[in-house]
Amino acid sequence: MKMLIHDLPEQQLSQIYNPTDALELDVVTNNGSIRKCVGCFGCWTRTPGVCIIRDEYQHMGERLSKIDELIIVSECMYGSYSPFVLNVLNRSISYVLPYFVTKNGETHHKQRYKNRFALSVHFYGEDIMENEKETAKKLVAANSLNWASANKSVFFHTHAQDVRGMLQ
Repeated sequence: MKMLIHDLPEQQLSQIYNPTDALELDVVTNNGSIRKCVGCFGCWTRTPGVCIIRDEYQHMGERLSKIDELIIVSECMYGSYSPFVLNVLNRSISYVLPYFVTKNGETHHKQRYKNRFALSVHFYGEDIMENEKETAKKLVAANSLNWASANKSVFFHTHAQDVRGMLQ
């Protein structure tokens, strides 16, 4: 199973993804109901693995544990994700444990789940500068390492519609 986290309006999403495709895809979309991570770390201490905020994003860590590939489509904002995508990723922190391990000489969180998913990130924007692209590549590399993803790829597009065909 794949998961798509995106910040596209419904009309633009329909241009890159047809729900009738045979693709098994868990689509995480901005329907206006997501609440912001409050940084309480309750998903590590009070309710391990589950966000304390009760909404449809409460089990993001567990949802990530069931996928083979995570596809992110986000407007590139100063070399990072859009606010919605970043909020979803912040709400997914329960995917890892609060304990640390050393990877490549760096301190990272220990994995809660054994699965390893591929990570594909598609940034879009009409005027993405080279330094923003470099920052974005470093961000995705860090995310990939923290999530122990199987592999990663980063793409830059002028328009979100350019992602079409990459969801197969």
